[in-house]
Amino acid sequence: MAGCTTPQGTGGRNRQANDAWNGRLALRVEGDEKQSFSALFDLRGSPSAGELALTTPIGNTLAVLQWSPGEALLKNGNQTRRYDSVDALIEAATGSAIPVNALFGWLAGRDEPVPGWKADLSQYGNGRLQALRYSPQPAADLRIVFERQ
Repeated sequence: MAGCTTPQGTGGRNRQANDAWNGRLALRVEGDEKQSFSALFDLRGSPSAGELALTTPIGNTLAVLQWSPGEALLKNGNQTRRYDSVDALIEAATGSAIPVNALFGWLAGRDEPVPGWKADLSQYGNGRLQALRYSPQPAADLRIVFERQ
């Protein structure tokens, strides 16, 4: 998993600091205690520095996640919590780990490989993607409907 200080590019591909997407995301985690999370999202930045705002369908803010090298913050109402990495931050907000580096790649249309995850970008042209986590257990299903801004 990537930390806050991971370099922005891989294989010579540079990610843009102004990358931005919005849409809906849903995360379902299987197991003894099934969990589900869904929200509207507004994602800006890169794996090393960015912001993810999560809102309800009627526009109420659930949380704002902000990260940069050495800092990962979860703002929820009047509370601000600090985390060691963007990955820990995402897990705290959604209830499950999501590979942030790969997420930016998937949203850009790249099939970024991640151990234990399989992305399905076959509907990318329609603004949809799905990623399944099969390891570690419990399995997870991430579905995103998005627009690039």
